[in-house]
Amino acid sequence: MAEISIKGARRTEFGKGASRRSRRDGFIPAVIYGHGEKPQHVALPSRELGIALKTSNVLIDVVLDDHTELTLPKSVSRDPLTGLLEHIDLVIVRRGERVVVSVPVHTEGKYDQDGILEHTNNSIEVETDVTNIPAFLMLNMEGMMAGESKYAADVVLPEGVKLISDPKLTVVHLSIKSAEVEEVAVVATAEGDAATPAGEGDAAAAPAASADGDKKDDKKDEKKDKKK
Repeated sequence: MAEISIKGARRTEFGKGASRRSRRDGFIPAVIYGHGEKPQHVALPSRELGIALKTSNVLIDVVLDDHTELTLPKSVSRDPLTGLLEHIDLVIVRRGERVVVSVPVHTEGKYDQDGILEHTNNSIEVETDVTNIPAFLMLNMEGMMAGESKYAADVVLPEGVKLISDPKLTVVHLSIKSAEVEEVAVVATAEGDAATPAGEGDAAAAPAASADGDKKDDKKDEKKDKKK
């Protein structure tokens, strides 16, 4: 479980203009709340905060002038175009308490390569000690066949971690490859067999033409015999 200390400063100005100035100066507006405490408006250095947020469910010790708050990121806002941090909500936590958090799920093991792997849910919710939040959870897909799924109940949970998500929540599904491509190939082959091979049309027409020619020759011979 990662825990990082970041020195913050209290904010005295509010509004969009103040937030823009804060970000321009290299700080991200933040709100700290929870445990019945009055919300605290602070500014945190954007570089240090950005590094901290690369770790899922990181604990952040916000160091202020008069005290330090142990917090957990609750909501992060980013610019939809640039992806840059714009604002963050931090919830106060206490050592020894249990919290419900969403933890990423990683996969391992060999599965049927004829299937198409779909990550239906990349994370699940669990309850755990706030100072012992797993960085990620593991799901074994060894021997998984096309058409099968793995659920939240199949994820391996460390000791002391309790599953909160629905046990039947689908985490990954191994889809059967669509038969449409195969059907198209079969239909194309069947149509090719049914089509008249090149040259057969001419060959079939040839005897007919020959027969007509024979009839004309016979009529000519009859006329010659009458004249005689």
